[in-house]
Amino acid sequence: MKLALFILFALVTAFTYWLRHINLRHLKQYGSAVPEEFAGSIDEGKLRASTAYTLDSSRLGLWESLFDNGLLLLFLFGGLIVVYDRFVMGLCGGVITSAILYFLLLTWIQTLLGIPFDLYGTFRIEARYGFNTTTPKLWLMDLFKSQTIGALLLAFLVAVAFWLIQWSPAHWWIWVWAFMALFSLFMMFLSPYVIEPLFNTFEPVTEEGLEAEIRVMMGKAGLTVGRVMQMDASRRSKHSNAYFTGIGKVKRIVLFDTLIEQMTHGEIVAVLAHEIGHWKKGHIWKRLVTAELLALGGAWISFKLLTWPALPGLLGVEGDLSLPSRMVILGFIGSLVLFPVTPFSAWRSRCHEREADRFATDLTGRPQDLASALVKLSVENLSNLFPHPWYAAFYYSHPPAVERVRALLNAAISDTGNGDRSP
Repeated sequence: MKLALFILFALVTAFTYWLRHINLRHLKQYGSAVPEEFAGSIDEGKLRASTAYTLDSSRLGLWESLFDNGLLLLFLFGGLIVVYDRFVMGLCGGVITSAILYFLLLTWIQTLLGIPFDLYGTFRIEARYGFNTTTPKLWLMDLFKSQTIGALLLAFLVAVAFWLIQWSPAHWWIWVWAFMALFSLFMMFLSPYVIEPLFNTFEPVTEEGLEAEIRVMMGKAGLTVGRVMQMDASRRSKHSNAYFTGIGKVKRIVLFDTLIEQMTHGEIVAVLAHEIGHWKKGHIWKRLVTAELLALGGAWISFKLLTWPALPGLLGVEGDLSLPSRMVILGFIGSLVLFPVTPFSAWRSRCHEREADRFATDLTGRPQDLASALVKLSVENLSNLFPHPWYAAFYYSHPPAVERVRALLNAAISDTGNGDRSP
């Protein structure tokens, strides 16, 4: 069985690398011509920079993936999991304490080994293409804060989960699932007000007239804006984005200061109208419910398999392993089994994005504003305008930029022919 798992892992990994290869080859082959939809918005120099940025980022991602997969092979198939299991379990006597230490150490080791790739990506690649504005001091502060918060949350989650396992051995799977689901909802409320301000500064939008336009658009959608904030994203990067949080009709909008600098008011309103489309069409709740149902099924399967005596033997391990190690093994097998679901998940997400685009068009009556915003986002962020169709089908959560812009421009032409719907 160990050989069968290794072959399955090798096949999945080889397939992902093949998709990377054809995607980059496709970019090199077709990435020198400006798409018709982007004519006048991107010159050949910017297009070359976009291609080079995609190639450099992809190569770094490939090297990091090779490194991670090599470590994974050593850990699971090379017997290091047994050594690690014996070492950590020998440090503490309590089940809960040992489990916390097991996952904390594993997370810290992964983070430490990933630092060189993060440093190179931030201070070489991002800096080379004019995106990085992070200082070494700020990078270290972010690392310290994120690791501290992550460790506290991880320790809490592991402690509660393993306590529930001990408290209800026969039904822990449903209790753990319920706790994790409630905790996720709680964090959706907590994060914007407690965690995010630890990393960024939020202040009311200072752009004159922008907040009023946003409130008018939100009112048309039947939503209420709690606050319209801008975030100092430019402290770290020149990449731009926008998002809003909140459950129910009252929303909190956050705009990157880089987005405000790059776009017109109409384009910003169009971007937010797209995000509103996700809420009005129920995409957020549909994704949340789907994720929780899958998590419930996963919890039940874990309950059935974690106590299976032969589980460690699937990796050729003789003897027993602790529950945390069994969880790691089961998680690895689950990732291989669920890999074929990846394109279906991506396809569903792309359908939601197209639906949100149509909603934004209907709400604002100006599809050209969203098209212009997408062009600017793609150009300013040096996005890949020429993904291979198979790579996009397998991994892209959003339709390729050229496809989205083309659909919006066609909608604008259709509106012109039928009379402008804008007020």
